[in-house]
Amino acid sequence: MNDNNTTQYVRPKDIDNRSTWRQRLVWRLEAAAWDVIYWWPMTALGPDRASNFGGWLVKWIAPLLSQNKTVKRNLRMAFPDWSDDKVDQIAAASWESVGRTAGELPHLPKINPYQGDRVEVIHPERLDAIEQAEKGAVLISGHFANWEVMAAVICRRPVDCLVTYRALNNPHIDRRINKVRHDYGIGVLTPKGLGTRELMRALSAGRSVAIMNDQKFNKGLAIPFFNHDAMTAPGPARLALKYDVPLVPVSTVRTGPARFRTTIHETIRPEPGLEGEAAVRDCVEKITRFIEHQVRANPEQWFWQHRRWPKSAWKKAGV
Repeated sequence: MNDNNTTQYVRPKDIDNRSTWRQRLVWRLEAAAWDVIYWWPMTALGPDRASNFGGWLVKWIAPLLSQNKTVKRNLRMAFPDWSDDKVDQIAAASWESVGRTAGELPHLPKINPYQGDRVEVIHPERLDAIEQAEKGAVLISGHFANWEVMAAVICRRPVDCLVTYRALNNPHIDRRINKVRHDYGIGVLTPKGLGTRELMRALSAGRSVAIMNDQKFNKGLAIPFFNHDAMTAPGPARLALKYDVPLVPVSTVRTGPARFRTTIHETIRPEPGLEGEAAVRDCVEKITRFIEHQVRANPEQWFWQHRRWPKSAWKKAGV
């Protein structure tokens, strides 16, 4: 675990530097609403009821959201043989999963993966091996179930790990969420946008890094994902090969309200004889197949709300 004196909150300055006084006022009002309407009520409900209520509420609201069209289009891209009823069913379940994740967020500091019965960790010895090797690793995952649990599993083992995250525009809410992350065990967070330099510095020092590798990256590699090319970030694979550290996939499955199973999978390696960009591409393809396998196993628990494929791919697929 990282020393608590380490800087816990780093924020890209350009987000705030572009703001006007009106925007800053809106941020204050949003933060007040966040506390009164969301955070305090969910905290009072306790983890199970907050998970259930959050799931019910978002599932009920979802059909009114324009983003629901994105979810259904993504599902039709991935599962072209599904009926409309099946697509609607999984779309609703995916929104419920998002709502459950929101309901569970205030309670994550109380959910210790290694105490109690809320999180089952499969192959934690693989984390121990990373820490004992003292050379670091690149841990990759996707937005499965409540993806925040993965970071707690890694950092509470503990593995000295720098975790990347996407900074919110509202700095007050961003700080609140990052305090929760620190409280459940993450010592250092690095926002995307400041990322590569900090990640390289961490790996050079023998530390580990954790990165989500399942979202669109326009400057990435076109890799088949559910039989459609998807622009995928090669950074995690490139870092693991550059610093000669393990590339370790991690997955999380929801098993009940505020209950999970997190698995530390076997290390991904390039095929023997591959070097340079060929080795990078091979690893990115294997990461993408890992993500797809996890999504197929529990499609209702992946974050379909993100536009993984470009609109041109939707059009080509007729969705």
